[in-house]
Amino acid sequence: MELLTLMYASSILYFLFVMWRKIDERRDRHCYILDYQCYKPTDDRMLDTGFCGEILRRTKNLGLLEYKFLLKAIVSSGIGEQTYGPRMIFAGREDNPQLADGLVEMDEFFHDSIQKLLDRSGIAPSQIDVLVVNVSMLASVPSLSARIINHYKLRHDVKVFNLTGMGCSASLVSMDIVRNVFKSYMNVNALLVTSESLSSNWYSGNDWSMILSNCLFRSGGCVMLLTNNRALKGRAMFELKCLVRTHHGARDESYGCCLQKEDDQGLLGFHLGRNLPKAATRAFIDNLKEIAPKILPARELLRYGVMTLVWKMRWGSAKIAGPRPTIDFRMGVEHFCIHTGGKAVIDGIGANLQLSEHDLEPSRMTLHRFGNTSASSLWYVLAYMEAKRRLKRGDRVFMISLGAGFKCNSCLWEVVRDLGNEKGKGNVWEDSIESYPSKNMVNPFMEKFGWINQEDASTFNRDFLVRYN
Repeated sequence: MELLTLMYASSILYFLFVMWRKIDERRDRHCYILDYQCYKPTDDRMLDTGFCGEILRRTKNLGLLEYKFLLKAIVSSGIGEQTYGPRMIFAGREDNPQLADGLVEMDEFFHDSIQKLLDRSGIAPSQIDVLVVNVSMLASVPSLSARIINHYKLRHDVKVFNLTGMGCSASLVSMDIVRNVFKSYMNVNALLVTSESLSSNWYSGNDWSMILSNCLFRSGGCVMLLTNNRALKGRAMFELKCLVRTHHGARDESYGCCLQKEDDQGLLGFHLGRNLPKAATRAFIDNLKEIAPKILPARELLRYGVMTLVWKMRWGSAKIAGPRPTIDFRMGVEHFCIHTGGKAVIDGIGANLQLSEHDLEPSRMTLHRFGNTSASSLWYVLAYMEAKRRLKRGDRVFMISLGAGFKCNSCLWEVVRDLGNEKGKGNVWEDSIESYPSKNMVNPFMEKFGWINQEDASTFNRDFLVRYN
């Protein structure tokens, strides 16, 4: 009888132990951002209007038609004249960049932002268990992640991931890697590094689909410190609630709309195809379909379902139909971080989600101040919200990014504590946030170079491009 009782007790204890382990493992699958640091290059790398005119003047492959095209593109881009470029263009070597230019560009970012983040967080390099680096258009041997490991003397058993070619949505791909590592290991810290190298990808040709990238992309980067250690939850800023990745690389049209390639003259650049808006819209819609049920309350999903059914019953067979019902994402989200791919990207996403100008303000101001910094742009938008003290405990932040492949990745963060009141935080916006939102968003390029539109090809002199310097 005693043996039977002991067996029953052992079985119950074993069952309770298994249940406790499952609950404990599930609790450790959380993903927290302890801190993050956006990179602001030095002022001697600032691309003001006058210097941009000098770059165009010395680009010998450009003619009057290209100048008119670029003027129209930059004026409508939403980018201001305080953005940053790589050092090699200030040295006048954009026609023949070297590998060292890209490495110097990355090292400046690594050494500035990683060091600031580690110093502020109190986390030593020896406490980093996972390192994920994404820089799409620069691959070196040893890898960029190896350069970080060597400089900071990380442990020999650090788990390392080095991503290239993932485009502007790469930081959420990197975040997904961290999230999945956290599912397998307890109490670990991860360092996520996201940036882009412009040094070896500045285009000096005259292909209209490739010179656009010079107008949009700017230097920047962000470093994040993440953990699943419950003991550090009280120090966390954000908790990842869900993440959805959509990849349309199997579609030839989507695959070919963003390509790094050589033009007819053999000059390397980044091609942006005319079918890009269509590919982006398709990926964006498919991504929303998957993430909406994960982040929206049931009542909003039910409302949308009923309204869609009514719309189909009323207009389903009609040649001219009324406006389709839309989901109100603001029912489940307080803040929106939209990839700063350009003014048209922000406008398009804002229209599809029916967002207000208040919702779009962080992305618009980030585009104006820092330009499109590729995969790191989302974090400049987040930093803007933090600097404006919009992020309160319990708020939800929806991030949306688009990138080559073609991909659309999105995620939802929950704010763990009120943000924006920390002294000495080192927020990238701290010295300029009072001047934003800017009341004057008029692009100075039209004021200084609008005369190009009246020029005649037979009399045009490229040296006139520096007349207003």
